Amino acid sequence: MDPVSIADIVGALPQDDSWGPPVSSETTLNGVPYAPFSKSDKLGRMADWTTEGKEGRDRGGRQAYNRAYRDQQVYGAQAGSLFAVQLAEDESSFSVVDNTRPSTRGRGFGRGGGTVFRGRGQRGGFGQRGGRGGFQRVGAGRGGQPGGDRFYDNRGGRGGGRGGRRFGWKDWDKPQRNRDSSVAIRPEWTVLEEIDFSRLSKLNLDTPDGEDIDQYGFLYYYDRSYDKAPVRNTERKLQSLDRAAYNVTTTADPVIHDLAEKDEATVFATADILSMLMCATRSVYSWDIVIVQQGNKIFFDKRDNASIDLVTVNENAADAPLEISESSKQDAINTPGALALEATIINHNFALQTVLESETAKVEFPHSNPFYNAADETEPLASKAFKYRRFDLSLEKDEEPLNLIVRTEVDAVMKNTVSGDDQQIIVKALNEFDHKAQGSGGALDWRTKLASQRGAVVATEMKNNSVKLARWTTQAILAKADLMKLGFVARANPRSASAHIVLGAVGYKPRDFATQMNLNLSNGWGIVRTIVDLVRSYEDEEEDEEEEKDSEKPRKFILVKDPNKSVLRLYSVPANTFEEDEEAEQVPEEKTEEDEE
Repeated sequence: MDPVSIADIVGALPQDDSWGPPVSSETTLNGVPYAPFSKSDKLGRMADWTTEGKEGRDRGGRQAYNRAYRDQQVYGAQAGSLFAVQLAEDESSFSVVDNTRPSTRGRGFGRGGGTVFRGRGQRGGFGQRGGRGGFQRVGAGRGGQPGGDRFYDNRGGRGGGRGGRRFGWKDWDKPQRNRDSSVAIRPEWTVLEEIDFSRLSKLNLDTPDGEDIDQYGFLYYYDRSYDKAPVRNTERKLQSLDRAAYNVTTTADPVIHDLAEKDEATVFATADILSMLMCATRSVYSWDIVIVQQGNKIFFDKRDNASIDLVTVNENAADAPLEISESSKQDAINTPGALALEATIINHNFALQTVLESETAKVEFPHSNPFYNAADETEPLASKAFKYRRFDLSLEKDEEPLNLIVRTEVDAVMKNTVSGDDQQIIVKALNEFDHKAQGSGGALDWRTKLASQRGAVVATEMKNNSVKLARWTTQAILAKADLMKLGFVARANPRSASAHIVLGAVGYKPRDFATQMNLNLSNGWGIVRTIVDLVRSYEDEEEDEEEEKDSEKPRKFILVKDPNKSVLRLYSVPANTFEEDEEAEQVPEEKTEEDEE
């Protein structure tokens, strides 16, 4: 190899005064601007395995997460403005920095912290004797109570009771319960109207007090001893009495048939059916009402073994009783269906037990019971009076008056202590199944709290059973009853639904009780008038020449509450929709009788 001279090396160098690598004036790398750096840039953590992630963030709460990650430095953060659109000259150079450390003594939901919410009349914190409306949240860990985050219902007593509702992991994200409809929707049914509860709640119709048309049956006097709280170890058992009681639907009532033939009214219904329609916006479970149109007459009817005949339990509770598919075998007696059947039997027996049966001391009405046949019945007749009352639902624009006749019921009479007059009352019963079980709705223990905190017990029942109490109050107002007696019946053993004890009863004036629970009867009458107008408008639109000739041909509709939505649907159904089911049930019985013959 030939030696390289110094002159050759110097000749290869650039002919300028600079030295080192060549300087380029370009500021891009393959067309993309690059971010310069300097020694003053702060380099943050590329990966930090010591701080808490999502799980720790949930435990620490939202405040802990914001303060831990708000001021964290990120690599290249100072050069981000090079790639952003410059909206103002000095905007990129302005920043707000908060390097304050979070206070451990503040009010937060982090680990070891506890927050106390106090309502009116609350004194002290957790573990102290509280007043009305106490509500506490106690955190786990240092400074808190063990067992995780729990919410304790501290209504007038010590917090941390077992009966309070426990909010578990993702309690807010529970799937919605899919309940079954009260009646199977058939494909040949036609939807005429769909009304949500928000529209129904805005209706209003001022209706004057009704007038009595006729009265049937008789009434015994109420036993006032049930108003007193039972003394310890002298609990009164709920008895099962065999008495003839009737709950006949509208179209099967012979008195309503006679009134319809005399054109006494246009619309006919019973108090239990009408109260369900008037309190529809409070309902949660599914129900249905059959509407029969015969000429210009409209009858609100119900099916055999309809759901509106059952007394629901804790239907409006925030955490209602579990369905059959969600509960275990041990909790089968606390499902909605089992509780409704139990409550219905309790109401029937309680109304019979709380009267003094005496043939010499009873109030008889002008006519006897229209459903009782002494030749066929073997059981004595129960204390019950049926009052047929008429209400005017007419509007100013109506050419003809629109009247409604409803069959109402009264259970007993009671002497007024001041005037000595007879007061008509209706008797109902609230029942307690287990205040510690799922679906109790935060109810208090009636055995220990009913005597001292009766107001709190009734307030809880108003919240958990809003639709049931609203229906009873509406029935009492429709019947123009003077008082409404509410009994308190509890299980003798919370794990058994066979035996019950009576803990007492309390009386309310129906109008005052309706005011306490914010019940608006004008809204209920507006709902009834709206449904009647829908049925009558459908007749005007769909009536053809053949149907005009046959004006006696009945039409049938069914109003169904959606099981999972706050919606009412009005269906047009064939005239023999439910009659076929009744005939199908009777055919096997006839065959067996023929075989026996």
